[in-house]
Amino acid sequence: MNKGRLEAFSDGVIAIIITIMVLELKVPHGDGFAALKPVVPTLLLYLLSFVYVGIYWNNHHHMLHASGKVSGAVLWANLHLLFWLSLIPFATEWMGDNHFSSAPSAFYGFVLLLCAVAYMILQSLIIRVEGTRSVLKEAVGRDWKGKASMLLYVTAIACAFGSPLLSHVIYVVVALIWLIPDRRIERTLAKEKD
Repeated sequence: MNKGRLEAFSDGVIAIIITIMVLELKVPHGDGFAALKPVVPTLLLYLLSFVYVGIYWNNHHHMLHASGKVSGAVLWANLHLLFWLSLIPFATEWMGDNHFSSAPSAFYGFVLLLCAVAYMILQSLIIRVEGTRSVLKEAVGRDWKGKASMLLYVTAIACAFGSPLLSHVIYVVVALIWLIPDRRIERTLAKEKD
C-alpha cells in the first residue's frame, strides 16, 4: 500500500488541529499592550501546544520517510494517533479557561500521554510491516526519548493534583527534550544510501 495518501491525510488533519487551536484564542479587550497581560498565560499554553503538535508532525514525517510501505493496521494506528492529537486543542482550551487548575492540567497530560502511546503503537506497526531489516527499527533503537517521555507524562499527571505548576514544568521539559533535533532517522537513511 502506498504511504503517500497516509502522509497527505495526516498533514491535513494536523494543519486543521493547529488552525482550531489558534481560532480558540480570545482577542483581548483594549488597544494597548497592557491588554495582553491577562492573556499571556493562555498564549504561552498555545505556544506549548503548538510546539507539541509541531513535534508530532515533524517526527511523523520522518517516521513515514523511513518506511517503505504501510498496511491496514498502520492506517488504523495512524487514525488512532490523529484522534489523540485532535484532542490537544480541547485540552489546551480547558486548561487555559480554568487557570491551569488540577483536573484540566492532569487531563492535558493524559492527552499527551495517549498521543505518545499512539505514536509508539504506530511506530511498532510500521516496524512490523517493514520486517527484520526495517530502517525505522534501526533508527529508533531503544527509543529512550519515547519511553522517558511517557514516564514524565505519568509523573506530571500525578503532580497535577498536588502542584499543577510542577506538572506544567514537566510538560515543558518533555517538549524541550523533543525540540533538540533527533537525527536518528536522518543518519540511518544517509547510511543506507552509502
